Parts: sequence; C-alpha cells; structure tokens
Amino acid sequence: MRISTIGRHFREGFRSIWRNGWMSFASISAISISLFILGVFMVVAMNVNKMTEDIEDEVEIRVYLDTNFQRSDVPKLQNEINSIDGVKRSEFVSKEEGLEFLKDRLGEEGKELLEGQEGDNNPLPDSFTVEVYEPRTIDAVANSILALNEGRDPPPIMEVNYGADTVRTLFKVTDIVRNVGLILVGGLALMSMFLIANTIKITIVARRREIAIMKLVGATNGFIRWPFFIEGALLGIIGSVIPVAILFICYYQLISLTKMELGLLQIALLPLSEVASVLAGLLIGIGFVIGVWGSMLSVRKFLKV
Repeated sequence: MRISTIGRHFREGFRSIWRNGWMSFASISAISISLFILGVFMVVAMNVNKMTEDIEDEVEIRVYLDTNFQRSDVPKLQNEINSIDGVKRSEFVSKEEGLEFLKDRLGEEGKELLEGQEGDNNPLPDSFTVEVYEPRTIDAVANSILALNEGRDPPPIMEVNYGADTVRTLFKVTDIVRNVGLILVGGLALMSMFLIANTIKITIVARRREIAIMKLVGATNGFIRWPFFIEGALLGIIGSVIPVAILFICYYQLISLTKMELGLLQIALLPLSEVASVLAGLLIGIGFVIGVWGSMLSVRKFLKV
C-alpha cells in the first residue's frame, strides 16, 4: 500500500468522525460510559485484592516455649526453625518483652491489672514470632515447627498458635472476594464490548448507501474497509481516553481525601502510579479492539453487494 493511499485512509477516517458528528458522539459516549463503569469496578477490585493480600501477609505463627527451656539454647532452636522450608524469618520474644507488649495493648487498665507481674512473677513464656513466605503454607510450617519436639525430653516447644480456624476462614473469604471481583469485572467487560460494538454498528449501518456506491464504482474491499477501520480505532481510543482521564483525577482526589482516615484504620490504597499503568493499558486497549471489531464486523456485511 502506497504512502499516499495510507494518508488518504487516515484523512477519510478523521473526516468521517467529523462528518457524522452525532453518530460519532453516540459511539464515543457509549464507549466512555461503559469503560468508565468498567474502570471503577477494576479500581475497586485491584484495591480489594491488595487489601486481602495485606491481611494474608500479616498472618504469623507464635511459638511458645516451655517454661523450663534454657535461653542459652534459643539460638540453636531459632536456627532449626529458620531452616524449615517456607519460613521467612523468626524473632525471639522474651517473656519480659511480651509482658510490656501486653501492657501497651491493654492500655491503662492493663497496666493496673498486670502490676506486680514482673520478674519471677511473670506468667508469660518466652516465644518466637515466625513469618512465612507464602501464607497458604502456614499449616504445614506450623506442623513442621511442632515436629521439632520429637525425640526431645523435655520438649522445648509448649504450643504453636496461629489461629488455625480463623486463618482458614480468612483464606476462604479472600478467595470469595477475589473470585466475585473477577466475575464482576469479566461480566461487565463482556457487556461493555457488546454494547459498544452494537453502537458502532449502528454508525456504519447509517452509511450503508455510501459503502454500496463505492463498491459499485469499483472500489476494492480493502480500499473501502481501511477508512472504517481507522475510524473505529479512533472512536475506541477517544472514547477510552476520556474515562481514563476522569478516573485518574477522581482516584487522585480519593487518595488525598481519605489518606488520614484510612491511615488510622491501617488501610492503604494502591498508589496512583500503580493503578494508572494497568488501568490506562487495559481500558485504551479494550477501546481500540472494540472500535476496530465493531467497525470491521459491520463493514463486512455491506461489502457483499
């Protein structure tokens, strides 16, 4: 294809958008509205997925040691725990540190309640806090830690606690949230594609006489198809850039307005830069594909003259 012909196709594509102003406006509006709704669901799904990952990452194992376990043997036991497959790191927490943490957590009432429990009166055992690489392996890691008692008398580990029932429930809930989010976004994406494609088809149908005349005077299918191909791509890109820009502005304002309130709840939204790259790429890509797809399907029908 010659450069002059390519230039002609682009000029015709731009002119068609301007010449068919109201139909172009209808197509762009349909694309923008549909992709805006899809974009909102995508932003929500991305942040919910991030929050569930943060919650999962906070899952940890607390290993309580026997009260008769000698602190001189702590480094050896810690090395054994760290060597278990799946363990990310472990931290020794003395019973004195545990008591101070408990006082801080319970506040003023806790300080009064635990007064006089220092030193030999401290009822808390020494312990390890263990983090794992993959939260889903926490069951297996906890069992491996407890297995370190085998062949030892007395056993060094009194109890391994990670809230097994709570953790399993948490994983079920996060799986449901992720799956529901994916289904909603996927369903909305398909609905948007059909809605936008049908709107573009209406735009092409309104110009079926123009296509028939060009075909009858000897224009090739490719010569007729390319301007519509470019027009559909432009409609899709313009219609997707608008909601992307609006979503960026709204999301930036949302982060600014809720930063303090969510910070107090220890919740953090994804940064705009991370959302922007995914959102812009997907929405503009969907808009382009839908615009071209809708145009090509419609033009093909009217090329059979």
